[in-house]
Amino acid sequence: MTPGLLIGVGVGPGDPEHITLKAINALKSADRVFVPQTDASRAATGPGRAERIVGPHVDPARIERLLFAMADEQARGGNWDRAGEAIAAIVRDGATAAFATIGDPNVYSTFTYVAHTVRELVPGVRVQTVPGIMAMQDLAARSGTVLVEGNETLTLLPYTAGHEKLPEAIAHADTVVVYKGGRHLQRIQATLADHDRLDDAVYGEQLGLDHQEVDAASARETRGPYMSTVIVPARREGVRGGKLT
Repeated sequence: MTPGLLIGVGVGPGDPEHITLKAINALKSADRVFVPQTDASRAATGPGRAERIVGPHVDPARIERLLFAMADEQARGGNWDRAGEAIAAIVRDGATAAFATIGDPNVYSTFTYVAHTVRELVPGVRVQTVPGIMAMQDLAARSGTVLVEGNETLTLLPYTAGHEKLPEAIAHADTVVVYKGGRHLQRIQATLADHDRLDDAVYGEQLGLDHQEVDAASARETRGPYMSTVIVPARREGVRGGKLT
């Protein structure tokens, strides 16, 4: 039998209204919709963020949770294996599986590793992705921050790449976006202050959820969650079109 199709579906940072029509259609057409569950304590008590977004659009009987311990590096390989095996059981017989992922499936997404596993388990499986709105776009909209204009450059930096990458990015890019740095926010703030870039920076966490926070990066006095976003916008003189030349 010809293998089926695996679709990585980006569902945005958290706001259910940010899911695209293309994503909804992909979810509705799938035989099984897999959703990541990153909190073991919630696995038996309620849906995770991705499931809450897709839930209104999908028959609950077609949704299957996959547990991922994101903070446990030793468990990652096993999580990818178990997820890949569950999805392979669906696509191996020619069916379509959708994997709903927060943000975009091609940007720092668990889907990348799961799809790699499925390809190894089911040679010939087709893999597609549906793009999703990213946290930096959501935060830019909620805070009224222009990410880039004209000839400006943008660097997207996962803080997990190492703190030394931050001053390097500030020195070479116009706008810098920092992901996954909430637990080290005070150090990020200090570095931005050292480079005279803190005053214009904005901070966001739990975007699109009831308990979201959006504020000036300088206003946050405690560390944030792992999945947080800091935007350090380019310096601009306020001249319309000034960055086009």
